[in-house]
Amino acid sequence: MKRSHTCGELNERNTDKEVVLMGWVKNRRDHGHIIFIDFSDRYGITQLVFNSQTNLQVHQQAELLKPNYVIAVRGKVQPRLKGYENPTLPTGKIEINVEHIEILSKSEPLPVDIDSSATTISGAKYTDTVSSSELLLKYRYLDLRRPEMMNNFICRYRIIHKIREHFSGNGFIEMETPILTKSTPEGARDYLVPSRIFPGEFYALPQSPQLFKQILMIAGLDKYFQIARCFRDEDLRADRQPEFTQLDIEMSFVDEQDVRNTIEEMLKELLHHIFSIEIEIPFPSLTYEEAMKNYGTDKPDTRFAMILCELGDLLVKSDFKVFQETVKKGGVIKGIVVPTDGKRNFSRSEIDKLTELVKEFGAQGLVSFRVQNNSLVGSITKHLSVQIQQSLITRIQAQEDNFIFIIAGEDKIVNQTLGNLRIHLANKLSDIFNIKDKFTFCWVKDFPLFRYNEEAKKLESEHHPFTSPKIEDVSLLKSSPLQVKSRAYDLIMNGVEIGGGSIRIHSSDLQKEIFELLGIEKQEAQERFGFLIEALRYGAPPHGGIALGIDRLVMLLLGKESIRDVIAFPKTKSAICPFTGAPSEVSEEQLKELGINIFSNTPRT
Repeated sequence: MKRSHTCGELNERNTDKEVVLMGWVKNRRDHGHIIFIDFSDRYGITQLVFNSQTNLQVHQQAELLKPNYVIAVRGKVQPRLKGYENPTLPTGKIEINVEHIEILSKSEPLPVDIDSSATTISGAKYTDTVSSSELLLKYRYLDLRRPEMMNNFICRYRIIHKIREHFSGNGFIEMETPILTKSTPEGARDYLVPSRIFPGEFYALPQSPQLFKQILMIAGLDKYFQIARCFRDEDLRADRQPEFTQLDIEMSFVDEQDVRNTIEEMLKELLHHIFSIEIEIPFPSLTYEEAMKNYGTDKPDTRFAMILCELGDLLVKSDFKVFQETVKKGGVIKGIVVPTDGKRNFSRSEIDKLTELVKEFGAQGLVSFRVQNNSLVGSITKHLSVQIQQSLITRIQAQEDNFIFIIAGEDKIVNQTLGNLRIHLANKLSDIFNIKDKFTFCWVKDFPLFRYNEEAKKLESEHHPFTSPKIEDVSLLKSSPLQVKSRAYDLIMNGVEIGGGSIRIHSSDLQKEIFELLGIEKQEAQERFGFLIEALRYGAPPHGGIALGIDRLVMLLLGKESIRDVIAFPKTKSAICPFTGAPSEVSEEQLKELGINIFSNTPRT
């Protein structure tokens, strides 16, 4: 038999048509002389009917079918009986009266339950040692059969297809860059690959195509893009994996706005085409200083307000010693106002929990007030005069029944703590803030070019060493490097950084100067970046670009909590692949070929 249709496309227009379907037995319902089977593939579900009175042999074969058997059936499309239609399925008005059946593959009972949100474990082999999430990753091919997971990857495919279509239609050339490349410092540890031909020497898997895409600009390919695989050996979390996919673009003869416009236009078309969502462009932008001051983070979630408000000049006039001492030591006092629409209150126990939460972020404590009758109600209200209370309410723009949360301390800790607190409260009060299914984008720009590493006692790149300083700040490189701003920009979606880029350095002299400021000696620079430094000497155009994390973007658009939900075969938090067992030991023969000795091997825990 040859498949003629999928399990998701037949309807009443196909009545009396003979069809051949192939797929999986989802479940079986035996009603005596009639057996019903829900039959599925990635396109949908079709109901099969086996009638012993019209075809006893086929009915007897159906009695042998179990869930997840793979079968082929031939039969005629017929309408379902009146009152037995299923309006939730596109195929819910028809069924297939099966005339012939072939069992293509049998299935043992599944070790995971893919028909419910719960994960069950079959057999003592997995009872205590494997968590449910690890079990799903071990049997990822079964997990992927679930419609929710299947739809994730169908949608991911459509997103990537649309991205390719957009850039190809706008004059960009898709290029591939090497996977086996040279180890260059880009902010994380490299994954190294030993060379058999040159013992003791190593390739590195690319953290990004950064240097190659700059070389392509020097080559004259002025508009490049790639759906690139990247690798970073770093600690994992919900939105991070050792290997990931990014949209990588680079353009010549452009400035920051040109790059940002290009991405905005792509995202506008993408969301319209795939999700029927209209977004406004251009996206708003914030300087790094504005983001830190108003949101406490360089990844601001702009779906809601709750802006951080400076209160030090007001509260230092109170007789509350914590406020006085904070300002005296050069610290800051900031607060946020939480709207509660008059219906939501924070109990004493809830405020105690919030206090413990802010301590986890480094704050010493949390001061809280409730606004009532244009006055403040709270444990330290007695330390604030009526005038200070009213000035504070006005400054922070609080309304009746709103709550005010205040933190005092070192600038960095206060910003970080309030930034995390506002996110926590917005999620807790999602019904008030109405952030579900809402997408907001913004740019953060004018980052510092350098940061100072206190432990190493040296400058480090805020992004990477190929980022151009602002032209007006070049003169400050030697005298005041920490005051130099970069031509970098990050794209933030719902408080998550989904992309970052910059205008690059296209002068070999300026690139050498940046290396020197970073403490990269001339010989080291030549060994690691010699090919780039030399290429910059042969007519490098001004250029810039950006990389967007495909996994993060898809995760956010689909409302998922982890990029593992949108990566086909992800790793665990320990960088282990439960499906294949990677990483794994290799044979002594292989090690010998590579000239490698293993001096210690810590067993996996």
